[in-house]
Amino acid sequence: MSSHREAPEIAKDPVADSSDLYAFVTPSQPDTVTLIANYVPVQLPSGGPNFFEFGDDVRYEIHIDNDGDGYPDVTYRFEFTTEITNQNSFLYNTGPIESLESKNWNRRQFYRLTRIADGRARVLAHKLPCPPCNVGPLSTPNYQNLVRQATFKLSTGEKVFAGQRADGFFVDLGAVFDLGTLRPFQQLHVAGKKLFRTEGEPVNALDRLNVHSLAVQVPLNQVRRKAARYGYADRASTIGVWTSASRQQVRVLGDRVAADTAAGPFTQVSRLGNPLFNEVIVPMSRKDVWNTLPPSEDKRFAGFVERPELAALLPALYPGVFPNLDALNKSKKPRADLVAILLTGVPAGLIDGFANTTGDVQADMLRLNTAIRPSPRPDRFGVLGGDLAGFPNGRRVADDVVTIALRAVAGLTVPLVDKTFRPDAAAAVTPGLSAADVSAPFLADFPFLGTPYDGFGNPQAKKS
Repeated sequence: MSSHREAPEIAKDPVADSSDLYAFVTPSQPDTVTLIANYVPVQLPSGGPNFFEFGDDVRYEIHIDNDGDGYPDVTYRFEFTTEITNQNSFLYNTGPIESLESKNWNRRQFYRLTRIADGRARVLAHKLPCPPCNVGPLSTPNYQNLVRQATFKLSTGEKVFAGQRADGFFVDLGAVFDLGTLRPFQQLHVAGKKLFRTEGEPVNALDRLNVHSLAVQVPLNQVRRKAARYGYADRASTIGVWTSASRQQVRVLGDRVAADTAAGPFTQVSRLGNPLFNEVIVPMSRKDVWNTLPPSEDKRFAGFVERPELAALLPALYPGVFPNLDALNKSKKPRADLVAILLTGVPAGLIDGFANTTGDVQADMLRLNTAIRPSPRPDRFGVLGGDLAGFPNGRRVADDVVTIALRAVAGLTVPLVDKTFRPDAAAAVTPGLSAADVSAPFLADFPFLGTPYDGFGNPQAKKS
């Protein structure tokens, strides 16, 4: 998965678990960048009477690095509070919720949004409401209208939304974690060799599940560094983005009278930059540590990027299918292509007309060259498909990051740094899923992720 339950400890704390991060120049407003961070993954739609929500005791943040040092220069901080309208009802709502002020809605959540830039904090909004969860046609009869009411344009230029959305990530988890089995029925052989060990259509394991999203659309002039002042005009348009969740260090368990309380300074328990980084690059023994560190410390994990375990597994799982990758692995040459993609950004000269490097500091950040305009015809394979506005130049909601990452690990990007290397035919593998396998269609505009699945229509999150 991109980052759903990717580490042992955060798997026990879903309300603080960052599952996906997106960053892209807004197609309808190319003078802005849209940032989306998903939390609380693997939500069954029928979750009442205690429906899913953000944590009042969690500090959620979206960070932007615009000078390449792996530390945040701009941070958007979301802090939540929950209010119960009727203290004597067990219900989430006692009638239709037709507006965010509905008296029928018993459990409402609000948030304070703070912008921290160059060490100075400014509260942009004190009590913005979230929409309710999408309960069903009687309880939330016009859910899109509630989302419109919960989308705010601030006087400082940002547009913001926080609330439930449909999970837009697509992956065949049942196959991938069954020892790397891939099952697209249409591609059983590559170069005369059997590549896939099972037939049958791939299944999007996350379809008809929901998440909670933080979405903010920011004017570019508020995230870019002024090149003339800092002396590197060639990198002024590229930003690095990651998200994090933090909890206070002390939790005091309450008794029958007092509730639990939290105290002490906040400490980071989750983070996410590039999709799949902690999932498939960082070894199991270090995943929890990785979640507590800032990107500036990611040089500690560079060796796992230079020699990823998955690259070694592919020739072992599919004997004779990846001979060139196998030879590359045995040569022990560091994977400079993956280091560029994941830790430093791609420097100029490797791909015609493209660069998104942030310098020499090795840091897992979702890098976005904001000078590259949105593509009128997006390609789901992003930069590998010739679309310079897609992953790994940021990440759009429909980008097929599983295929892109798998192709890169399998050796398709090695020729960027070694012209003598010839990728195996199987390196162009496609696991067989796309945005079409997400039942809730993506939106053309903010907040981009689809309408969350309702509990009445999806009582058991059945796969279609």
